[in-house]
Amino acid sequence: MKNSDDNPFLEEFGDIEPLKQDKIALKKPQASSENSETRRNAAERFYRDFNYLVDSPVPSVEPEQVLEYKLDGLQTGVFKKLRQGKYTIDAHLDLHRHTVAEARSALYQFIQKSIKLDCRLLLVTHGKGIRSNPPARIKSYVNYWLKQVPEVMAFHSAQKAHGGTGSVYVLLKKSAEKRLENKEKFS
Repeated sequence: MKNSDDNPFLEEFGDIEPLKQDKIALKKPQASSENSETRRNAAERFYRDFNYLVDSPVPSVEPEQVLEYKLDGLQTGVFKKLRQGKYTIDAHLDLHRHTVAEARSALYQFIQKSIKLDCRLLLVTHGKGIRSNPPARIKSYVNYWLKQVPEVMAFHSAQKAHGGTGSVYVLLKKSAEKRLENKEKFS
């Protein structure tokens, strides 16, 4: 090691001594059911705060009613293929036996995960709700919620093989990467 005369840094700070530190023993918090319940409630609030789907009363639909929705600008041919079930289903969510709150959370998380995984076509099975009171309760909420999601371009009740009026095909917007791929592919 060179002496302090050759190194301006050592010249300036060479006589400084490290601070003495007090040692403090930290105790590990005891795992209790109260702590885990608090964490679980905090996690639920966290997810609820970002879930923009409304869970207040919504307009009801009939159990056998066909659901359909299309954003302006979506090509007629694309919507027709969606309606006919001609696209490959990338992901499926079944909402049978869910409460409205559970369905809301499950649908929101399913759509967010599908967006991250770059899924384009989803199948959401909500059931017809013939025996529910009021009838078609979850179906009515799904119909309302899907219209609130900015990434949803269109949806339509499924073909009989995929659940008929108890399910809905959901078409999501293409990601920026997929749009760029298509642009390069077709130019």
